[in-house]
Amino acid sequence: VALEMLFTGEPISAQEALLHGLLSKVVPEAQLQEETMRIARKIASLSRPVVSLGKATFYKQLPQDLGMAYYLTSQAMVDNLALRDGQEGITAFLQKRKPVWSHEPA
Repeated sequence: VALEMLFTGEPISAQEALLHGLLSKVVPEAQLQEETMRIARKIASLSRPVVSLGKATFYKQLPQDLGMAYYLTSQAMVDNLALRDGQEGITAFLQKRKPVWSHEPA
């Protein structure tokens, strides 16, 4: 679908883009800024090193075959456990409390 749009220059509706996985969510224009800020605040509330590791792994595994992609993402889960904030997240979950992130890379 994305290639068809690229090659033909023809736009598609938001609902069609959502159907094909080109969008994760569609909201009315009047709610766009509110929803964008809600998502941004949620991301900003998380551990920077954990989010950074996840983002880097996502882009690293994209061009790989399925086996390598699984390997890379499995390794990232292990690497996440080595992070101080990874440990804090698990501890907070087990203690049924909100995590207190250090935002330290290791």
